[in-house]
Amino acid sequence: MVLDRLGDSLKATLRKLTGAAAVDEKVINELVKDIQRSLLQADVNVKLVLDVTKRIKERALTERAPSILQKKEFIVNIVYEELVRFLGGDKAGLSVEGKKPFKLMLVGLFGNGKTTTAGKLGLYYKKRGLKVALVQTDTWRPAAYDQLVQLGKQIELPVYGSKGEKDPEKIWKKALPELGNYDLVIVDTAGRDALSDDLIEELNGINTLVRPDAALLVMAADVGQAAEKQARAFHDTVKVGGVIITKLDGTAKGGGALTACAVTEAPVRFIGTGEKIEELEEFRPQGFVGRLLGMGDLEALLEKARDAIDEESAEDLGKKFLKGEFNLLDLYEQMQAMRKMGPLNKVMKLIPGMGGMDIPKEMLEGQEEKLTIWRHVMDSMTKAELEDPEIVTGSRLERIARGSGASIGDVRSLLKQYKQSKKLVKVFKGAQSEKDMQKMMQKIQKGGVPGMKRKMKF
Repeated sequence: MVLDRLGDSLKATLRKLTGAAAVDEKVINELVKDIQRSLLQADVNVKLVLDVTKRIKERALTERAPSILQKKEFIVNIVYEELVRFLGGDKAGLSVEGKKPFKLMLVGLFGNGKTTTAGKLGLYYKKRGLKVALVQTDTWRPAAYDQLVQLGKQIELPVYGSKGEKDPEKIWKKALPELGNYDLVIVDTAGRDALSDDLIEELNGINTLVRPDAALLVMAADVGQAAEKQARAFHDTVKVGGVIITKLDGTAKGGGALTACAVTEAPVRFIGTGEKIEELEEFRPQGFVGRLLGMGDLEALLEKARDAIDEESAEDLGKKFLKGEFNLLDLYEQMQAMRKMGPLNKVMKLIPGMGGMDIPKEMLEGQEEKLTIWRHVMDSMTKAELEDPEIVTGSRLERIARGSGASIGDVRSLLKQYKQSKKLVKVFKGAQSEKDMQKMMQKIQKGGVPGMKRKMKF
């Protein structure tokens, strides 16, 4: 994924710091040079790099660490805080409440993914309980209307537009009487290969007509250092209230797009993390930097979990944990939820403490393959076997293996995983608070719980 290299480089830099015998000015200078190199390689503007590393250096040399932190830990925190500030501070997402309908207009050049992003945003806000409509006013790209209609069908949202109409103003006026029934209206507009005079004229016209409550610039991660100029130009035209960075799952460096926007009046609001319609998330600088530095992003993880498993199921599973009850049906539900959350390597980066571990990508891919096999195995089990896996022996093992296309070893591997998970449930049975949970996790990591392994096995 884009910026993976930046994240790996920054994590390596911090490991050098924490591994140093003592922290002096020489170590701090080396730290700053490493950070500068990492950011420049990620296509971040030179001036911005110098600004942020100057602040890091000044704070590291002059500020005293509080008594509860070691000097190394304090400097790591300084790096985190300055990178968060660098990427927009505590700004995040976009509130669309307070007006009905809230009109959200997307602008941008050809090839940046405006239409796909309109669908992604529609689904994002639909999941949050809003009644959403999509409007297509792009009359330049022949397939624009058809593409948005297909996306609308996929996520079950209405699409307003006209395939043959060449005047975007007529499209808007025709749709307008219906739009008062919605909480949010997302308007997709035309683009060009460059910000030309005719595009500016068209955007001015549709902007005056729609009077959007917010205009978001859709910009691909591979735009590089041209991002700042592009963001300012669109802002001067339609008063852009934020930027959506797309194609962050590609190989582009991406640093230019993220950081250039942070210093304009158009901060990054959302990022596209993949091609799938649900792969859009709020851009939270704290969480994003946490991922880069291997600290995880708990808020994003919880949001993915909420999307993957409904509240009633989560509450039911939580009650079973507290009672010490757990069977293969529960394990199956957990695995299904994990699958909905996305690829294992992406989920791991969100877990605090796991993002900094050097787990080979091949190992994670192997684990995903194993989860797929286990799902097939469980699909071949009877309800009685799922509720009481202890009865799965002898001829049952052979029947399940044949029915699932797996080996007997795969079936035994699943049963072994179930037994380990059940032991963990018993360990957590007595937990009354989050603090109790943390103590138990620390005990497990130290190998202090009988039957539990010291290290996580993949």
